[in-house]
Amino acid sequence: MITTEQIDKLRGWFAGRLPDGLFEELTEITVDREEITVIGRIPAPRLAKDAPAAEREAALESRAQEFRERTREGRMAVAREAEHRFRRKVSWGVECDGRRTLFTHVAAPVMTRLRQPERQVLDTLIAGGVARSRSDALAWCVRLVQRHTDDWLAELRDSLEHVQRVRSQGPDTEPDPPPGTDDQE
Repeated sequence: MITTEQIDKLRGWFAGRLPDGLFEELTEITVDREEITVIGRIPAPRLAKDAPAAEREAALESRAQEFRERTREGRMAVAREAEHRFRRKVSWGVECDGRRTLFTHVAAPVMTRLRQPERQVLDTLIAGGVARSRSDALAWCVRLVQRHTDDWLAELRDSLEHVQRVRSQGPDTEPDPPPGTDDQE
């Protein structure tokens, strides 16, 4: 599990390492065992206030694509350095006028054993057109749980960090002296 302090250090490293002006604001850094995802805010395109939704959507999509192409070389240089330093892949994304766009990012395989009732749930999602495969269906289920349990998951992560802090202060953190080497005379 990644601690808040480790995330703060990652965020600080990226804030210090990213080229000035790359983002209006570094909005989010998320990390797990495989990947660091860096999200920054970019300026919204200039549109008429009464622009149709289709025009707005196309402008936001093309703004994200323009940013991706224009900044690729600089972002990849930072990513190479971060991947070497933190031993995780780096993925990128932008927020533009409330819309989030993720660029190429890691899709890590997750091994699991499901019993028939659980497989039937996934197969029902496939049959209903919600997912193309069991893998997609499982990802859909995880997103659904995440959406409805964000507060609970945040509390659980905080509890795990507390457990790690307490564990690091335990009696096993420093080895006991070998028998017969005490300082009594």
